Amino acid sequence: MDLTLTKLNLNRVSMKLKYFGLLVATMLAQQATAQSANTLPDWAMGGFVRPAGVNPVISPDSTSRFMCPMNERMTDWESNDTFNPAATIKDGKIVVLYRAEDKAGVAIGKRTSRIGYAASKDGIHFERRKTPVLFPDKDNQKGNEWPGGCEDPRVAVTEDGLYVILYTQWNQDKARIGVATSRDLIKWEKHGPAFRQAYDGKFNNIWTKSGSILTKLANGKQVIARVNGKYWLYFGEAHVNIATSTDLINWEPVVDQKGELVNLISPRKGYFDSNLTECGPPAILTDKGIVLLYNGKNDKGENGDKRYTPNSYCAGQVLFDKNDPTKVLARLDVPFFRPMESFEKSGQYVAGTVFIEGMVYFKNKWLLYYGCADSRVGVAEYDPKRKTPGDPIP
Repeated sequence: MDLTLTKLNLNRVSMKLKYFGLLVATMLAQQATAQSANTLPDWAMGGFVRPAGVNPVISPDSTSRFMCPMNERMTDWESNDTFNPAATIKDGKIVVLYRAEDKAGVAIGKRTSRIGYAASKDGIHFERRKTPVLFPDKDNQKGNEWPGGCEDPRVAVTEDGLYVILYTQWNQDKARIGVATSRDLIKWEKHGPAFRQAYDGKFNNIWTKSGSILTKLANGKQVIARVNGKYWLYFGEAHVNIATSTDLINWEPVVDQKGELVNLISPRKGYFDSNLTECGPPAILTDKGIVLLYNGKNDKGENGDKRYTPNSYCAGQVLFDKNDPTKVLARLDVPFFRPMESFEKSGQYVAGTVFIEGMVYFKNKWLLYYGCADSRVGVAEYDPKRKTPGDPIP
């Protein structure tokens, strides 16, 4: 009898220990889930989900060749890399304008870049033109664009169908934001550097990149917006700055009392954007405010966020006042989108890059197009009717 009781007591102790172990394991799992969850505030866009089995949607093509007017020979213009895309809608199709590099140089920034054209009925499967649509030519911009080329476009459209592209003019000496316009996204009229006239050209000879025009949704279509009677352009690589325009071609940066650029946001020590805050796709005017998606580079030194790979590019969001585009209301402390897939961490940029530049509103969803490790183009989708978390925090 005593032996039986002893066995029963041991069984009860064993069961309690197992229950306690399961309880601890459950608590630890819940804690880990809570730590990795990335719940986005109601003003932010996302989360963006990568469709299964479709990425990358655009990759290099060594069979595409055209007669380069600058070096006067046939050039495999998109053979090395295809990345950093703009995106818009034309005739019910998504058009992606992507940066393509040839094999002329030996590293990022040392080759020649041109802008390619790809169209899609579903946002995933693309038909590409065999020749670029925006490239260095023997025109009045060759001094700004040769030999580096035309890089990193962002594009937006007016309500009457004029497409405005902001791209980097790179002559391998100084980067400038260039402006071009088009009605068909194929034939472009170059207007030169965005800041060439403002303040007697004061900002025409400084390094400028990454122009994000303010847009809005009107009758289900994303179009260029005005606030207080002006067009607004967020721009910048090291910081986020801002400019205004009345014609979408000539832009005037907002400056302080000393005549210097006003930094709206800047890199933050200990965060994913500790090295750079570089503007992404066209900003969106919403009922909560103006949402700007941007690219944050993590510092490789002690200033970086140790949870993310040094030198990696992740994507953040910042909210501005809808009546005052210069006033910051909120900002994400962790990225909503970060390099996670193998194609986002292998290529020219091995630290990992999801470099966002193109976003379109298509069939009641937002499609985000981005550069993958400076080598390919990927896509991710956000359904506003189904708010989901951002990419998990490591």
